[in-house]
Amino acid sequence: MTYAASKTIEIEKIPVIDVKPLRAGTLENAHSVALEIRQAAEEIGFFYIRNHGVPESVIKKSYSAAKDFFNLPKVVKNNVKINSNHHGYLCIGEAKMEQAESVDLKESFVWGLDLPDEHPSVTMENPFLGRNQWPVEIPEFKKSVYPFFEAGLQCGLDMMRAFALGMGLPEDSFLKATDEPIARSSIIHYPPQSEDLGEEQFGVAPHTDYGCLTLLWQDQVGGLEVQNREGEWVTAHPIDNTLVVNVGDLLMRWTNEGFISTPHRVVNRKGQERYSMVIAWDPNFDTIVDPSIVCQNGALPLYSPLSCGDYVLSRFDSSFSYRQ
Repeated sequence: MTYAASKTIEIEKIPVIDVKPLRAGTLENAHSVALEIRQAAEEIGFFYIRNHGVPESVIKKSYSAAKDFFNLPKVVKNNVKINSNHHGYLCIGEAKMEQAESVDLKESFVWGLDLPDEHPSVTMENPFLGRNQWPVEIPEFKKSVYPFFEAGLQCGLDMMRAFALGMGLPEDSFLKATDEPIARSSIIHYPPQSEDLGEEQFGVAPHTDYGCLTLLWQDQVGGLEVQNREGEWVTAHPIDNTLVVNVGDLLMRWTNEGFISTPHRVVNRKGQERYSMVIAWDPNFDTIVDPSIVCQNGALPLYSPLSCGDYVLSRFDSSFSYRQ
């Protein structure tokens, strides 16, 4: 038996974009960067960003807390077992990508916007807000990981603004309601993956992401692989001081398939523990995703409008055992 086949490519095949002008530059420079981002989103659906605004100190502190959490005994981690709001701990076996043969070989911890239980937006209809769970065994855990989420939210706003600018739209076109985003943050641990498990076992099976966009920090172990236009699986190498950005299904829909949501997977081939940290960025639950906003010159929308939250929930229901 062996690992799923893949090929190694030059790092330059996936663009690395300096996005500092989006945060601290002239409008002209921001437009230039936005056009680079648009090209990457249209042609590949994946790119790296530098000067993304997530401080290295925040990343290091969150990474350290992630290792502390996953080193806890399973019985302790299960004290914050994933709840119906998709917040908490998922053990190995609780996530299986749509159409995958096997469950993912990973464990993760997920949280979202931290609102008090009595907040009027914390409702059964919007399960993504509030109701976070934090391990009492690590008293500083929330303080260590939540700043990564906050910085990632701002980075996501910058990216969505850039997507609009790059398409020649008003910069707030995708940002009409973002005060209570249903974004999720995750820390993820991939144990070493034995070659004996065969070609159908993955850290994360081939899939596309559900929402608007994903921001990923990965350690130096690597393992992320992206499917190119020829159907080949190629390595998305770790690059220091960058985040990986990829377009999700919802943004592909919102841009009327102008941007592509590219299949990707994780295969942990190196015999080492692998860690990653993710921001799955989406706007408010009730945001209407209407591709007609990008249609020009008589083009017709390929999809009907729908709510962001309803769409993401429908995809969760088909991928996570606790939602069954």
